[in-house]
Amino acid sequence: MAAPGKPSPLLLAHLEELRTLARLGPVVDVACGRGRHALHLAALGIPVIGIDRNEAHLAELWAEARRNAQPVALLRADLETEFGLPLVAGRCAAILVFRFLHRPLARALIDALQPGGLLLYETFTIHQKDLGYHIKNPDFLLQDGELPKLFAELDIREAWEGLTDDDPPTAVANIAAWKR
Repeated sequence: MAAPGKPSPLLLAHLEELRTLARLGPVVDVACGRGRHALHLAALGIPVIGIDRNEAHLAELWAEARRNAQPVALLRADLETEFGLPLVAGRCAAILVFRFLHRPLARALIDALQPGGLLLYETFTIHQKDLGYHIKNPDFLLQDGELPKLFAELDIREAWEGLTDDDPPTAVANIAAWKR
């Protein structure tokens, strides 16, 4: 199994809020992949639901969570179909989305949050193309200033866009936003 990687600084900055919110409802890692965020939260005792369409990645995540007796539940779903997000409206205490962009899903993400729920969202910007690696398809890259606009009805308390300190750096935008 490939190592899932270190969690995003955005996630790390909101660990205490996520711990508190997890008592009020599910914390969901959307497009969780191999689980770098789900496994980090679960290692801290925060139950997480991971959703992804890649069966092999989910199997790796499940095996790692079971090996460490971590509280991770998984759902296999293709979020880019007409079925969309398999979550009940108004039930999620927190939703995490990292390195995934399917613009039509924005409305469903907002609807899935309960009042006071937290959305942490971080993904690549159009400037990632200039770096020559990772995603290059403009359909999966945010335009300048686009992420806050996609979630304008939420209370966006943090927004950042630029190059990360990673080696190699990535061009991303992120927000921390609460549902009113």
